[in-house]
Amino acid sequence: MSIALVIPDRKLDTLVEKLNALLPGVLIQQWPDYSAPEQVQMAVVWKQPQGSLAALSNLKSLQSFGAGVDSIVSDPTLPDLPLSRIVDPALASSMVNYLSGIVLHYQLRLDLFQRQQQQKLWKPKSPRTIQQICLLGLGELGQAAAQYFLQQGYQVSGWSRSLKQLNGIQCYAGDTGFKNAVCDADMVICLLPLTAETTNFLNTERLSAFKQGAILVNVARGAIVDDRALLAALDAGQLQAACLDVFRQEPLPATDPYWQHPAVLVTPHCSAVTNVDTAIHQIVENYQRSINGLPLKHLVNRERGY
Repeated sequence: MSIALVIPDRKLDTLVEKLNALLPGVLIQQWPDYSAPEQVQMAVVWKQPQGSLAALSNLKSLQSFGAGVDSIVSDPTLPDLPLSRIVDPALASSMVNYLSGIVLHYQLRLDLFQRQQQQKLWKPKSPRTIQQICLLGLGELGQAAAQYFLQQGYQVSGWSRSLKQLNGIQCYAGDTGFKNAVCDADMVICLLPLTAETTNFLNTERLSAFKQGAILVNVARGAIVDDRALLAALDAGQLQAACLDVFRQEPLPATDPYWQHPAVLVTPHCSAVTNVDTAIHQIVENYQRSINGLPLKHLVNRERGY
């Protein structure tokens, strides 16, 4: 019995240590140095290289090391096996904390005061009015954020692929629903999954449906935003600011215009990072379910991409 960790460019010592403690007798192997690939029954994957699973001839299931799976399912060599994603309250808490800070950042005009500091200007100004917040994407993270902002006294709307029913939150779906969801929002927060349908989803047409002077926050995936359309909307004043935690290419290249744009706040994909201490329990449970022929928890619909 064995688990393979196919997670490039990360230190995995803590993950290996915890797996060894919780699954004594189970061999933990790391790509690319498989010692006994034929023994692997589950692979824990994240941004796996193409072909990295080919040697695992007895593989039965796949476990994402994060909440998103777009980098996993885009692999044309990915075997057709059950795939689970991480659903962890710690991830939701991390996301909510990040978004709460971002809302306060803009409410208190810290973006403006930072620019004034660079110019040595002393111009006090009252807080921005941010009353209505729209969440694009109402999965686990989107619902957690929506409920948090509702509890904080904001008016909250949400848009998703299929219509949701959430107490206190005005929910929308479809093209017409999108316009209704965003048209009055002071801040729009993107938490959509990246799929073929959502690539370049926030294009010129959809950004033009935003309220004049709205603020966009993207904590989902960079490719959901049409970068040229966003820059144009910022330059034209259709949007007054954007906070971007995710990008098409990460790390963000030094030549990217987002770095220097005065209306853009760049953060290094830090809004919600997998917590090994809490995610480990789902990984262990799904491994045990897999070897016992039981369905994995939090299965991904491969056709939908989430």
